[in-house]
Amino acid sequence: MTATTDFIAELVRAANEVAKLPPVERGRLLKRVIATIRYMRDIVGFPACGSAADSLITMGTLAGSAGRRPDTDVRAALLEAAGMIRDLRIVMDSKIEVIVKSARGLERPTS
Repeated sequence: MTATTDFIAELVRAANEVAKLPPVERGRLLKRVIATIRYMRDIVGFPACGSAADSLITMGTLAGSAGRRPDTDVRAALLEAAGMIRDLRIVMDSKIEVIVKSARGLERPTS
C-alpha cells in the first residue's frame, strides 16, 4: 500500500470510530487532511479558490473546534476528505493535465 492509500484507510477507520477519538486527535487528523489536499491540489494544478464553497474552508473551521462538534460532523468531514484524497490520487496517477481557464462571458464590461 502507498502512503496515500494508508492515509485514506486511516481516515475511514477514524470516521467509523469517531466517538473513540480524543478531541486533539480529531483536530490533528483534519489538519493533516487540509495539508494533504492542498499539496495534492498544487501538484495536479488545481487552483485554490478560497471561497466558502471550498470544502477545505469548512474543514479548517471544523479542525479548530473538532472537540466541540457532533460526531456526525467530524465523521462526514473525514469521509469527504478520504474521497477527495482518493479522487486527487486518481488524477495524479492518470497523469491528466488540469488546465484552468476563466469562464467566457463572465467578465464585467469595462466602460
